[in-house]
Amino acid sequence: MSQRKFDQIEIEDLEVFANHGVFPEENTLGQKFLISAVLYTETRRAGRTDDLTDSIHYGRVSAFIESYLRNNTFRLLERAAESLAEELLLTVPGLSGIRLKIKKPWAPIGLPLKTVSVEIERQWHTAYIALGSNMGDRTKYLTDAVEALGGIRGCTVKKVSGFLETPPYGVADQDDFLNGCLELETLLYPEELLEQLHRIEKDAGRERKKRWGPRTLDLDIIFYDDLVCQSKDLCIPHVDMHRRKFVLEPLCEIAPYKRHPVYGKTVAEMLENLD
Repeated sequence: MSQRKFDQIEIEDLEVFANHGVFPEENTLGQKFLISAVLYTETRRAGRTDDLTDSIHYGRVSAFIESYLRNNTFRLLERAAESLAEELLLTVPGLSGIRLKIKKPWAPIGLPLKTVSVEIERQWHTAYIALGSNMGDRTKYLTDAVEALGGIRGCTVKKVSGFLETPPYGVADQDDFLNGCLELETLLYPEELLEQLHRIEKDAGRERKKRWGPRTLDLDIIFYDDLVCQSKDLCIPHVDMHRRKFVLEPLCEIAPYKRHPVYGKTVAEMLENLD
């Protein structure tokens, strides 16, 4: 999940007096923190127009950082950094990613120490999700799933394909499916996204009794950026997507030129080869 190469705006060692720490006195008395941030964005338009509204206002971002850390209290620097990065990505237009460093000078550990710090990098990711249903009100299950995904904090549905009726895959003795795909902009990591998909499936009454059997709702991660990974519970890109017309056809509607990071073919090319 490497950061795409964007332009950068840097804020270095912004001083903030705040109340973060494990010890009660740190939450009461407070102390100084130093915040540095690299804001990943596109500066091309601002560089051509010389108009601040076409860029990220680093003064406002600095004021937001100061206010957020002063008005919230966290025990761990890790939590402070995670929460602040998420808020900035959710609220600052044009911010594609952020590298954030929070330094805590003279941390109370009973030893001479100049500073301790936590540094994280977070960004927006693009995922493609396949949807399917062949039980009950199939259209409602799919539209409710789209709405549920869009309602998750840190998730925005960007595109949704039409829904296509397709014959069952794997086990033929069941009703036809209604299938679709959507493009999702998300701050969630793949495992976190998968957890949310399973929650939405469960809320729709999904029961995992038989492989390729009937289901009220099926949600699969097809692509996640250009990530290639395999674990016990998750394989990205989806291991069978290049063989499945009911995935490729709706996916081609919204992302025909998305390229498979392993096979090197676009969705349109994979669909053409399958046909």
